[in-house]
Amino acid sequence: MKLETLPLSPNTIPTPTRRNKRWRAPAIGLIVLGLAGGGWTAMQSKAKAPEQKTAPAADKKPKGPEVYELAAADVTAISARALSISLPLSGSLAPVSQATIKSKVSGEVRETTVREGMAVTQGQVLARLDQADLHARLTQQQAMLDEAQAKLAMASRNHANSQALLKQNYISSTSFDTTANGVELARASVKSAGAMVELARIALNDSVIRAPISGVVSKRHVQAGEKVAPDMAVYTIVNLAELTLEAQVPTSEIPRVKVGQDVSFKVDGFQQREFAGKVARINPTAEAGSRAMLVYISVPNKDGALLGGMFAKGSITTERSAVMPLVPVEALRSEGGKQVVYAVAEGKVVAQPVTLGLRNEDQGYAEVTGGLQQGAQVIVARLEGVKPGARVKVSAPPPAQYPGLVPVKAGVLAQRS
Repeated sequence: MKLETLPLSPNTIPTPTRRNKRWRAPAIGLIVLGLAGGGWTAMQSKAKAPEQKTAPAADKKPKGPEVYELAAADVTAISARALSISLPLSGSLAPVSQATIKSKVSGEVRETTVREGMAVTQGQVLARLDQADLHARLTQQQAMLDEAQAKLAMASRNHANSQALLKQNYISSTSFDTTANGVELARASVKSAGAMVELARIALNDSVIRAPISGVVSKRHVQAGEKVAPDMAVYTIVNLAELTLEAQVPTSEIPRVKVGQDVSFKVDGFQQREFAGKVARINPTAEAGSRAMLVYISVPNKDGALLGGMFAKGSITTERSAVMPLVPVEALRSEGGKQVVYAVAEGKVVAQPVTLGLRNEDQGYAEVTGGLQQGAQVIVARLEGVKPGARVKVSAPPPAQYPGLVPVKAGVLAQRS
């Protein structure tokens, strides 16, 4: 049987309503937004795919330990030498041997042979006086001696004759005694005249003034043609071979000073040279009004560089240790009531306890009696982050524009505190 579809009549075709037209436009908009969102998500996922592939590789790279790179000035090597404790002092230098030559006789100065600043030797002629009067006096005394000797000879002959006559009983014993007494008087006169001759000869020799010591002329008191009297100063000579440094030391510090202690000092004009001496004497009384005592220091001056009156400033070595390792005071740290230093061993910082002996704050060093050996490296700078166990590396000093920071290859900066 064949079925046929009959056409609908115009009265049966449905007509669209207003409700269907309201939801059709929003639905189309949602579909467009969904498609746009899906496309953006797909593009973002494609862009992130390479980053996700490379990120795990960076995370898997091991991170190295922090390494502090220290400047060469931050680390020092321990050296071994003697450490000394000193006491400061100052004073003036004075020659040990100094002589003012005076005339022993009166007379006119005929000649002066040396002037100030000239070196002289012992026995060298310095000046000559007029000798005319002295020669005449010597001649006079010599004549008196000759006369006395003649009288002695006459008295001796008379005494011999008297002795012969006494044996023959021609004279008395009293007469003989008189002649014997005359001989004794004549002998005394000869001795007296001989002494006067010797005095005249000495005076003649004293008219030639000679240097009693070797040294340098510091003052000439007379000129040629002047008249001098006995005990009048003619020359002043100083011997600079050895000087004495007279220094005042407070009475509170005198117990530390001993005879024989070493002294080092400098003087103006020789700033680059250091002179040495030894304590020779200590004055037993304090200076009035100063509460200080004088210490006399013997100073050899073989080359004559030092002069009398120079002002010296130095120190007395009151204590001296044996040759031991010395650590800079700035490297010492106090941890747990103990003295420690930060030593560098095999690229790491180690807190090393130390035992100290003498300590000199002026020099900035302390004697190490235990805990450190010569050649050990210790950190002298205060650096933030550099603690025991930290890895360090000593490198060149930091650039001048970064005085407080030292760059490190591992990206860590060691900053001074």
